[in-house]
Amino acid sequence: MSQKPKPSHGLAACPGCAEPLDSGDRFCGACGYDLSAAPAAGEGPDRPTVAIGTPVNWPDAPPREPGSLSTMTQHPGDLPGTDSGGHDLPADGAAPAAPAAGPADPGPAAPGPAATGDFELAAPDPRAAVRVDDPVPAPASVPVPEAVTGAAHGAGLCVACRAGRVDTDGYCENCGHAQPRERDHMEREFGGVAAVSDRGLRHHRNEDAFAVSATTLPDGSPATLAVVCDGVSSATRPDEASAAAAEAAGAALCAALPRGTHPQQAMHEAIVAASEAVNSLAEKAADGEPQRNAPACTIVGSVVADGLLVVGWVGDSRAYWVPDDRTAPAARLTEDDSWAAQMVAAGLMNEAEAYADERAHAITGWLGADAYELDPHTVAFKPDRSGVVVVCTDGLWNYAEDPADMARVVPADAADHPLHGARVLVGHALDGGGHDNITVALVPFAVPPQGAGSA
Repeated sequence: MSQKPKPSHGLAACPGCAEPLDSGDRFCGACGYDLSAAPAAGEGPDRPTVAIGTPVNWPDAPPREPGSLSTMTQHPGDLPGTDSGGHDLPADGAAPAAPAAGPADPGPAAPGPAATGDFELAAPDPRAAVRVDDPVPAPASVPVPEAVTGAAHGAGLCVACRAGRVDTDGYCENCGHAQPRERDHMEREFGGVAAVSDRGLRHHRNEDAFAVSATTLPDGSPATLAVVCDGVSSATRPDEASAAAAEAAGAALCAALPRGTHPQQAMHEAIVAASEAVNSLAEKAADGEPQRNAPACTIVGSVVADGLLVVGWVGDSRAYWVPDDRTAPAARLTEDDSWAAQMVAAGLMNEAEAYADERAHAITGWLGADAYELDPHTVAFKPDRSGVVVVCTDGLWNYAEDPADMARVVPADAADHPLHGARVLVGHALDGGGHDNITVALVPFAVPPQGAGSA
């Protein structure tokens, strides 16, 4: 008598929720994770975002000769700007900046290393530094648009053939392809900014979320924004956390910018609002304290307004700058709150070693009731050329981590066709293995014409 062998997944616990497993399980009994999709040995790790639950006392860096370790975290295309406090970023060892033309025009910044808050970035290209201490007049009455959050994959078109319409039973009338669940694949384009999110090939659900929108400043000039959030897989209800954070941050930005709040301050306030929204999801334990493993997520956002490029983040989701002129260097505009980044900053590992470690994606900063502190990072830049901001989760940047690699996979016409560009980037991650949820938003940045700047 033949006996059908039981499948052996070789896992002690579910990759999705850490529920203990039996060797014959095909699906996780707690969360429904498809164990047949778990990566085989040597096939490439599935490393979901997890949190380090307590503050980490990082060891001091050992003595070393200059240049003995990689300095890949100092990317040559990063742009100087202002830090989270609104102060000009220092340029240690650089020549003095040119004299300012006036209070609102500080003139070009000198090339040299620049620090965004608590980390250093090499920035050899001169750019104009930005001051944020000048008051912005409050508007009289400006309508506030709502941010468009990712919730569905499109207007009834098949995601497989892009031609047939989808029946009410969820199948394409043209090719018969079963359509994904609502959050499995989401696409949005609004006011010149676009985002795409996909479940990927190995997770049983999509725990990412995004918000995109466009609004106006008090003087009538346009502003576009994108927020991307990645649920912490080791926490409870990470999909709810990311959705709440993206919605709250998008709404906060749409409300603050038309009122005249400086974009960098608006970004800070949006991250605080997102944190409060995620905190509200936490259930109380018997002692009245927030539950352990409360809902949690990372966040990264970008605002393009009045010639400024503002980025804010907590966690390891990232923003990249890719100029339209590819002869100029691309740049990574964020620094991860993660174990790997801390190891590199301490000089204990180079970047390749740190990100090859199984602890690489353990984050040291996140939004959630059990986060030990909230430390939003915000940076403002003023690029001297047009380009596009890539706002993404690690489901994308794992497959294009270096800024030069990201620039190679971003389509040349991404600024003109951001939705197509976002689809191409998601496809790149899927082609690379799709080990995580993938979310990317593209925010075009156009240099204002000469003489068209704000007064």
